[in-house]
Amino acid sequence: QVQLVESGGGLVQPGGSLRLSCVASGSISSWYIMGWYRQAAGNKRELVATITYDGRTNYQDSVKGRFTISRDNAKKMVDLQMNSLKPEDTAVYYCNAARVFPSANSYWGQGTQVTVSS
Repeated sequence: QVQLVESGGGLVQPGGSLRLSCVASGSISSWYIMGWYRQAAGNKRELVATITYDGRTNYQDSVKGRFTISRDNAKKMVDLQMNSLKPEDTAVYYCNAARVFPSANSYWGQGTQVTVSS
């Protein structure tokens, strides 16, 4: 069983920065893709960024050049550095660990609120 705990959310002004962290307990093998998703009020949960065990990354177009995902496999941590934040980045951010092989599993954290407002 894997548990994910996020931290680092909060209130920030437009143009500001925040760093989200997620630490996993339990076994996170090399098959797991780690990622960050977000859900704004009234909207569906959407992918923000993902990273593989060997560091390959994928970003939603709206955050490219502003957000950076990183992963520390030894510490079982994944971070999301968010710069040049915009009001439309306001959402609850969720950490995710998922694999499809050798079996399909997906785990979610409890979420952390990010609010971008002046």
